[in-house]
Amino acid sequence: MQTWDLHATRVLEIGCGLALASLVIHRRLGDVTASDIHPLTEAFLHDNLQRNGLPPMKYRAGDWLHRGDAPGTFDLIIGSDVLYERNHPAQLAGFVAHHAAERAVVVIIDPDRGNRPAFSRLLDADGFSLTETRICGAGYRGRILKYRR
Repeated sequence: MQTWDLHATRVLEIGCGLALASLVIHRRLGDVTASDIHPLTEAFLHDNLQRNGLPPMKYRAGDWLHRGDAPGTFDLIIGSDVLYERNHPAQLAGFVAHHAAERAVVVIIDPDRGNRPAFSRLLDADGFSLTETRICGAGYRGRILKYRR
């Protein structure tokens, strides 16, 4: 996200955890909303914003079953290691389809937990095409999944 062109791009980070990617986008003055279902995420985010000298940032609870939690549609949806349970592909694909703009990009970092194929099939059915890049090195193995609609 350090080099992504953010001009006129609404960004949603799903399953943000400590919201590192959102903080990078926010520091670059991007229009970002961080989201996660964990009850302490918002407090962690406020602490991280303060520690980094950043102004308040948009946050919404990210319950993928309740699609209205994140406001509106987004041009770019990002997430890292969000497909780790068997039910996540269906939940997340529905959430993404609901919140993705008509011409959206979805970028998921996936450490190959085995749920990628189901997620990809569901997004394909919603009109997304996939470009995949393998990541190997520095102790990490996985893939960058980039879906475009």
